Amino acid sequence: MLISNATLITWGQPNQILLDHAVYIDGGKIIALGPDVELRRRFPDANLVDAHGQLVLPGNICAHTHFYGAFSRGMAIPGDAPQNFSEILEKLWWPLDRSLTDEDIRYSALLCLADAIRHGTTTLIDHHASPNAIDGSLDILADAVDMAGVRSVLCYEVTDRDGPERARAGIAENVRFINRSQKAARVAATFGLHASLSLSDETLEACRAALPQGNGFHIHVAEAQADQNDSLKRSGMRVVDRLEKFGILGPQTIAAHCVHVDAREIELLAGSDTWVTHQPRSNMNNAVGVAPVESLLRAGVKVCLGNDGFSNTMWDEWNAAYLLHKTGHGDPRQMSAYTVTEMAIYNNAALAGMFFGEEMGILAPGAAADLIFVDYNAPTPMTTENLPWHMLFGFRNGMVTTTIVDGEFLMKERQLLTLDEKEIAARARELAAQVWKRYEDKF
Repeated sequence: MLISNATLITWGQPNQILLDHAVYIDGGKIIALGPDVELRRRFPDANLVDAHGQLVLPGNICAHTHFYGAFSRGMAIPGDAPQNFSEILEKLWWPLDRSLTDEDIRYSALLCLADAIRHGTTTLIDHHASPNAIDGSLDILADAVDMAGVRSVLCYEVTDRDGPERARAGIAENVRFINRSQKAARVAATFGLHASLSLSDETLEACRAALPQGNGFHIHVAEAQADQNDSLKRSGMRVVDRLEKFGILGPQTIAAHCVHVDAREIELLAGSDTWVTHQPRSNMNNAVGVAPVESLLRAGVKVCLGNDGFSNTMWDEWNAAYLLHKTGHGDPRQMSAYTVTEMAIYNNAALAGMFFGEEMGILAPGAAADLIFVDYNAPTPMTTENLPWHMLFGFRNGMVTTTIVDGEFLMKERQLLTLDEKEIAARARELAAQVWKRYEDKF
């Protein structure tokens, strides 16, 4: 495939904006970039795709999400509204995930994956929970991912909140799926843990002992002060210290949120090369606070950007991060667009590349051919220096017209090719009504 008549945004270091250029793709890889005329001459027999002058850039990456939460949209919470994060877990998420069946898992994922394709998100790192449908749940997700054609990293959330038998089942599901996914092209795996507040010492030890060599964990860390309070009461240690004691941190581990971490915990995260993900829309929605993102980055922590199950419109997450830190600190100098880019582009690409073993998030020879076309007509000069601000203030998710993963079209000219959105939504509405009934019966 030769994508011609394009303006390329490479996201290399340094980044480049290349006018009237082309990209040649073969075997799921980018083979060459160059002036349009030159590449047409070099590859005369290629399947020609006219970008019509649109921007062509790497697809977006989401570093932390929850497919299983898709059916929560519009769902009423019985009784009084939750007053804090602990009540949000107890009144919303935990009764919801206990209400999911195998088919609910499948359609929750398909809804999210269709949303991702439509809005240019080509790789997603998911964190799954379904206590009454654990065995094989990650295979269901993997099948949905394969059908959609995107890339995803999957895991199951181990927790003690549903008893020791289900905790053991969660451990077994992670280990089984990690071993199963080793040779998959678009599906990778990690080992899921819920959070320190729902994990005993015995379960943490069992998870560490069961972890296949060369793998890490995906866990929520200090999302709310409740996690720290529980850890201090349970162990006399703060959350990150406790996880470090049990060998949970490390260069393959993702610590989601880290809103309430102190200076020593930041040192431990940096020293262990643990990845951190920031989810500003979720943090605002749950009123848990503002993560010390810039302090984490200054300390050398690799902070990435996720959405925590919000819509896969990652530029909305960019905007939320850019604005939240300004108002949260009362300082308009906080969270520059360059910092957002560091998280959402460079760190997300490095994290995804670690799982899939290839260069991602960049237009360069040898990199994964995961691309999007964006119909953005800049109203002012656009340069590599001011591009992040164009993206924050000008890019809209509906501007994505084409999504390509591994060199294959998933959406072309706004038409999804791998998933039937209307069929998925219709069946999801039927299933969601049943989930809501089971959810309400738990109160």
